[in-house]
Amino acid sequence: MSQPLPDSALDQLFRTARTYNGYLDKPVSEDQLRAIWDLMKMGPTSANMLPARLVWCTTPEAKEKLAGLAGGTNPDKIRQAPVSVIIGMDLDFHEQLPWLFPHADAKSWFPDPAAREVHAMRNSSLQGAYFIMAARALGLDTGPMSGFSNDAVDATFFADQPRVRSNFISTLGYGDPATIFGRSPRPDFEKFNRIV
Repeated sequence: MSQPLPDSALDQLFRTARTYNGYLDKPVSEDQLRAIWDLMKMGPTSANMLPARLVWCTTPEAKEKLAGLAGGTNPDKIRQAPVSVIIGMDLDFHEQLPWLFPHADAKSWFPDPAAREVHAMRNSSLQGAYFIMAARALGLDTGPMSGFSNDAVDATFFADQPRVRSNFISTLGYGDPATIFGRSPRPDFEKFNRIV
């Protein structure tokens, strides 16, 4: 039976974890990227659809290409990070369901392309959150962001997969504490919750 995690683990995953705007000059290995995937793929998605498709930008050329499609302060964040990740979503995720969810004919549950897009967005967003938590669990930090041209990212990084669309981007590395500001407010339970 599962037991509550110790406070040190809860701190690392939630309470003291932060979104970073810059990183220390410390590399992130391919083994670490694979370890993140091996954790995040275990998080639940509807019918095990796993619609997320990730592009890990590790070279200066790939990061520069991605930075050119972002706005505001995001380009410099993308260039400076050891890794920048595009969390995409496969709108035709249902084609993979015969082997990902072999217990039933789950592919037949998703005939409507518009409904599939909603499912892909919801579940790839879940997987993006699992990415953040997996990275934190492995001692890494992230900087998830919007502020980029989805159409341009799709045309540049998913041209060979026209049914894959970008959801959001995240930087990845060992966060530099000098690049963060004080934590923004986090409300008490009563502010946004009801028990009925």
